[in-house]
Amino acid sequence: MGEYTAKPCHQRRDRWNRIRLLFGGTVWYYVSIMEKSPTRIPIYTIGYGNRSIAELIEVLHQHEIAYLIDVRSAPYSRYKPEFSKAPLANELEEHNIRYVFMGDTLGGRPDDETCYVNGKVDYEKVKTTEFYQRGIERLHTAFTQQQSVVLMCSEGKPEDCHRCKLIGATLTTENIPVIHIDENGEQMTQEQIVERLTGGQLSMFGEDTFHSRKKYS
Repeated sequence: MGEYTAKPCHQRRDRWNRIRLLFGGTVWYYVSIMEKSPTRIPIYTIGYGNRSIAELIEVLHQHEIAYLIDVRSAPYSRYKPEFSKAPLANELEEHNIRYVFMGDTLGGRPDDETCYVNGKVDYEKVKTTEFYQRGIERLHTAFTQQQSVVLMCSEGKPEDCHRCKLIGATLTTENIPVIHIDENGEQMTQEQIVERLTGGQLSMFGEDTFHSRKKYS
């Protein structure tokens, strides 16, 4: 698969259309239909990091995001309470972005004790679980339907987060393009972030495998 170049804005024609929402329910709403183009909407990721909620929403609008998928295992923040589940969902709704929690299937700190080795999350073990595969299948559906979604976690730098080490790695192997919006608002491919993470050094086994930075037990 060649290098993927994402474009935050697309030439569009608009029309009303009745669709079945990816995450449940059927509603009338205004749908933007992309003109025929070889460019497909990737799965975006972002971490709020040092951003304010207003800055986060500004970036989401720049990329025409319709759904924010929260992939934090615990969707709460002691230090930035505005990013906790309820206030974040309310603020996003005010700006016509739908909040979806998927930290139970795509979170970086799963409840399943078999996913841990020496206290750290072993992402290769996570990939084999039924709950994680269910989460990935929903992302497959989003991509197939060309929904504009972003996966959100707390870490500003994607190389520090499971959205690169786990989810991005899985989607890339399944030929779904992933674009990470980094701490500076730059669009980075999965390959570029892995290069940041590894310093360009190949794994001795021919592919990169990762675990969490922190110990949780």
